[in-house]
Amino acid sequence: MVGAGLLGAATAFWLGRLQPDAEVVLLDRRWPAYGASGRNAGFLLQGAVTDYVTDIKLYGAEKALRLRQLTHENRDRLLAELDPEAFRFRATGSLTVAGDPAEESRLRESETLMREGGFPARFLEAEEVNRRLESRGYLGGLFAESGGMLDPVALVTQLVARSGARLWTGAEVARLEGGLVVGDGFEIEAGKTVVCGGPWTPALVPEARAWVSPIRAQMLAFSPGELRIPMPVYSHEGYYYIRSDEDGRVLLGGARHLHREAEVGFEDRVTPRLQSDLEAYGLQHFPGLAGRSVERRWSGTMGFSPDGLPFVGALDNGRLVATGFTGHGLAYGFRCGLMLANLALGRRDEFADLFDPHRPVSPGS
Repeated sequence: MVGAGLLGAATAFWLGRLQPDAEVVLLDRRWPAYGASGRNAGFLLQGAVTDYVTDIKLYGAEKALRLRQLTHENRDRLLAELDPEAFRFRATGSLTVAGDPAEESRLRESETLMREGGFPARFLEAEEVNRRLESRGYLGGLFAESGGMLDPVALVTQLVARSGARLWTGAEVARLEGGLVVGDGFEIEAGKTVVCGGPWTPALVPEARAWVSPIRAQMLAFSPGELRIPMPVYSHEGYYYIRSDEDGRVLLGGARHLHREAEVGFEDRVTPRLQSDLEAYGLQHFPGLAGRSVERRWSGTMGFSPDGLPFVGALDNGRLVATGFTGHGLAYGFRCGLMLANLALGRRDEFADLFDPHRPVSPGS
């Protein structure tokens, strides 16, 4: 197993569960959850994009339904198989807030379609949104009862600990040669190789150059205070995301759409202009942030795919791969770990076709 982020850790966990006598080695060039798996806002959401209407437009009604079913199963399995308190899960629901009237209209329509599909949802008018969040200036939003928030580092840590896998940190894999995993000072003969390298996957899997691009995300944390944002909030088509942690810090990320070209690549740093835009957004919508300092700023590199969906499955050479989660790794990751484990053990997985690595890669395919 190459990569000890959420996907690698989840796959190792499920291999240990499905075949306890399997010898699983989990390699990472740094340590578990070092990359985007440990630097995100900890939103456990359902669905593929930001609203169900857009999912249907991009992928068709049947596929959009199955994608949402998978993400609900992802949540349910995560909470059933693990100890939610160990990764500080809170069943708060989640709120997707419209950034403009067109998005508000899609969210209203999404409520109807989600209810028809059996997914609990309720549209909230602007007044109720702003009352619940202690915010100002937001339009209406869609409340999903199944959403929640968690500590992503604690989640990955628990998965690794419970997997039974041999963890090798500081182990950078240089290349794959047949059944060999070759790095600096080591060679491992593997019956199955699973590459969960996020945006770095193309270094070991050349085909993945067509599947994944490195995109930087930036975040900041306001110091603790009286304002508590009670649930994960997505706004402006997911380009902003905000919540409070258990200590009262407000975690805020996004604004990438205002700096698209500058946020492409692997450079791990924060930039003054984007960070300034994040602060301005927070103060615009949350008066309770006035006077609070920024305790921390950070960034992380995500892997974006051409059609917004990950690539998970077996390659022609028998290796397995997972990449291109496009900022939605928590929504898919635990269930996709089961998918990879099933495929590694020669078992069928009912959702495997959704993320087939051999599918067309044009946007919206």
